[in-house]
Amino acid sequence: MYQALEDKLIEITERHAAELSEMWCNALRMNPRTPSYHAQVQDYCVTHAMEFYKNLRKIYYSEKPYTEVTEFFSRYAELAFQSGIPLQEAIYALIMMRRQIWLYADIQAIFVTPMEHHQAVASITKTIRIFDHGIYAVIKRYEELKAEKT
Repeated sequence: MYQALEDKLIEITERHAAELSEMWCNALRMNPRTPSYHAQVQDYCVTHAMEFYKNLRKIYYSEKPYTEVTEFFSRYAELAFQSGIPLQEAIYALIMMRRQIWLYADIQAIFVTPMEHHQAVASITKTIRIFDHGIYAVIKRYEELKAEKT
């Protein structure tokens, strides 16, 4: 049963990846902490989020998630760096992406019983760990890219 409830969060993320991505992009383009994204083309934002939301299950259930997290978030860092997005904005965008998963699930009221809430907390905790490792990978890759540039 525990796995089934974890799947619920992952499932809703996959099934509604396009909507989640659009919501994230709109929030990102309006947030005062992410001004470099304000002028970004909608497709640019949506493409990044869709790739993550659609592949979250693969990372989430991987036996070696750190490798996959590092690969995905290093690509994210390279694209953001090449687009001229400052590191602090790229990181804040990831925080917003992570938050969007929970906000969407909460709005949909898919976790109603106390047991479902408990399981949802476990799922979001694991998702937070994925993003924490991802943020580390982004910072590391940005530093490597800056060093290569000089």
